[in-house]
Amino acid sequence: MIKLAGRHEAIPKTSAATALWYVGPGECALNTQPLPPLAAGDCLVRTLWSGLSRGTERLVFEGRVPPAERERMRAPFQQGDFPFPVKYGYCAVGVVEDGPADLVGRTVFCLHPHQDSFVVPAARVACVPDGVPARRAVLAANLETALNAHWDAGSGPGDRIVVVGGGVLGLLTAWLAARMPATEVTLVDIDASRAPLAHALGCGFALPQDCPGDADLVFHASASAPGLATAIAAAGVEARIVELSWYGEGEVAAPLGGAFHSRRLQLLSSQVGQVSPSRRPRVDYARRTALALSLLDDARLDALITQEIAFTDAAERVPQLLAGGGGLTAAIRYDAAREAAG
Repeated sequence: MIKLAGRHEAIPKTSAATALWYVGPGECALNTQPLPPLAAGDCLVRTLWSGLSRGTERLVFEGRVPPAERERMRAPFQQGDFPFPVKYGYCAVGVVEDGPADLVGRTVFCLHPHQDSFVVPAARVACVPDGVPARRAVLAANLETALNAHWDAGSGPGDRIVVVGGGVLGLLTAWLAARMPATEVTLVDIDASRAPLAHALGCGFALPQDCPGDADLVFHASASAPGLATAIAAAGVEARIVELSWYGEGEVAAPLGGAFHSRRLQLLSSQVGQVSPSRRPRVDYARRTALALSLLDDARLDALITQEIAFTDAAERVPQLLAGGGGLTAAIRYDAAREAAG
């Protein structure tokens, strides 16, 4: 594949695509399906990379999307219904093979499930800036969530900020916080091996037992009751705790006794499905996506992609990755699939 000035060499177009499906609890399959013909304003995208969202996709993989949330949890271009079978995912990066002339050959990001090629309206893709490698661009969806969280939180220069949970979302939230002037940012996680990465991103690091207190703003992204307790304990008087975790089914203990009321703490939910009310009158989804992609022009963020698998191996490898173990973002590589197809 040749890349010149943000464009790729075209390859023959195909009429069928292969997609990853969650077909049962802990089970995936690669299924082939026909591609629809291009309508006016559509584009055909050949996928280069997609990102596996460990938190959300683990809930899908385990069949733990609550019945009451199944409609709201639908991903763009999802097929099938929860719990199974379902084609799910939202971190695809590829090159436009056919469609509007100004997009053909461009590398684009799209909220699309894991699939080696797909047809979508051109308005649903966002061009990846020339300075951002396609592999790193799979982080765009997580970065949109982190960006939206800061808008919800009202964070600003000089804040003392604690981020509890050193997964991809927590790390991106901390990295954005550290970019603001005079902020004092601490990432808190139970895994001490996250410390060098936190430092590389401009943040401090602490284990839960050493978590600083009296924070102006706390973000919680560990998706655990102990993490939420740590976040509440870290908040200063009248501080705000922003909950970023998505727990799926089940109940979560929240320690709202003790000093929660006497310190007049605020517990706020943040979710990427809608643009933050503080920006919604002026910022639409396309503008937020474009901003997230532009912010990815930082080579330090490559460290957030800790695994890489071939799409041809995804039915076997994705269950292994989602069943547990360490790691951050797993990037799915599609060039091997095309080589195997011949």
